[in-house]
Amino acid sequence: MRKPMAAPLLSPTLPQTGEGAKVMRKPINGVLLLDKPVGITSNAALQKAKWLLNARKAGHTGTLDPFADGLLPLCFGEATKFSSYLLESDKRYRAVLRLGVTTTTGDPEGEILATREVHASRAEIEAVLPRFMGEIEQIPPMHSALKHQGRPLYEYARAGIEIERPPRRVKISALDLIECEPPRVVLDVQCSAGTYIRTLAQDIGEALGCGAHLTALTRTAAGGFTLDQALSLASLEALDAAARQAKLLPADRMVAHLPMVQLDTAEAGALCQGRSVAHASVLPGLARVYAGSSFIGLADLDDGRLIPRRLIATQQT
Repeated sequence: MRKPMAAPLLSPTLPQTGEGAKVMRKPINGVLLLDKPVGITSNAALQKAKWLLNARKAGHTGTLDPFADGLLPLCFGEATKFSSYLLESDKRYRAVLRLGVTTTTGDPEGEILATREVHASRAEIEAVLPRFMGEIEQIPPMHSALKHQGRPLYEYARAGIEIERPPRRVKISALDLIECEPPRVVLDVQCSAGTYIRTLAQDIGEALGCGAHLTALTRTAAGGFTLDQALSLASLEALDAAARQAKLLPADRMVAHLPMVQLDTAEAGALCQGRSVAHASVLPGLARVYAGSSFIGLADLDDGRLIPRRLIATQQT
């Protein structure tokens, strides 16, 4: 009996068609400035945007609590390599405080701990604010994602376990009173990364002798981006695929504050291979590197050499 002939091999140069064929997706690279709505987690917003863009790799640059809204920069593809520079950047918030009421979480999602009368005047509130300017120490809240022995603090808090937390130094660059109709107070806060606005609200309340908690929080700026540049999830969903991708900013926008270095073709090729290249510069430190109009990544300028630090896998135009 003759053996059946084997099925012919498909040419690797010819795409398969029909059911079961793999569809090649164009890599999605860039930064989306999202206006996160109240009521969802930052990760839920990220996953929704990732699905709408049909992206494979994505990450955010600092979470917003579900009760908070505002600017949430999202990174896709190669842009995720530079997300830490936004994560570590200064932030700006519009914070609404409710004086006289403290909660277990320092925000509207917690249970009320105590209610006190509010006698503070506008002048007294303005007099307290300078105490919280500049470098200050904060004790992180128990209801936070900081880890203790591999578990987030909020898990201990939900179990009724209090963990001792060392204070952390943060910087408040601006703290302005925008509205003042006690017990409602609205503040404009510009601060370093890692600042807990919930804790700031609680500490201001204690300084006034009545306690306080956050009732609303909006992030209005992060790094060099502002909320008026952001797009809502509903607006993103209303666009077609091409228009959604057109809303992505190039990855180098996240590091626009760094000095720029231009390389020729040979120098760029060497750097992309992991080799350092000679470069005369009087300003040592981190720089963003380009070959023509294409962003290559980041490199360190040190002792007349340009040393690769974080490079992208594909050139961005």
